Amino acid sequence: MSLGGGGGAQQQLQQIAQEIEQIEEQVTALETEIEGLQAEKRSVDEAIEAIETLESGSEVQVPLGGGAFIHAEVGDIDEIVVELGGDYAAERDQDGAIDTLGSKKDTLDDRIEDVREDIAELETESEELEQQAQQMQQQQMQQMQQQQMQGRDDDE
Repeated sequence: MSLGGGGGAQQQLQQIAQEIEQIEEQVTALETEIEGLQAEKRSVDEAIEAIETLESGSEVQVPLGGGAFIHAEVGDIDEIVVELGGDYAAERDQDGAIDTLGSKKDTLDDRIEDVREDIAELETESEELEQQAQQMQQQQMQQMQQQQMQGRDDDE
């Protein structure tokens, strides 16, 4: 008994399954990116909070790397070096540093929103592919049932 084109449909189902798997991998990578962006945002929040609460003469711990810190005294709170991006940094006063970090936080929020939109689009695409696969499976089942019915009719 022939399945009448079932082989081609099976290949299409396998292709859809591979596409869904690729989409799931992309979603996982994007979710990981969001986690990194959120961690960076938390770091910016902590820096803003520290700048807002520090005063000239405050004692702080300065990281040296490798888990080592040194105690230091803030000489002038209006001499804060802030990364601008692209390996550039600039010295800012206290308010300027907070503004610069606030802008960085806004940029991170925008990027997180963009990535979430990308994830939503990929999930929609995945759902459409799953529906397509279900329809193809239903059609295959109907074709098999029709062929079985025809086979019975031919036997009679």
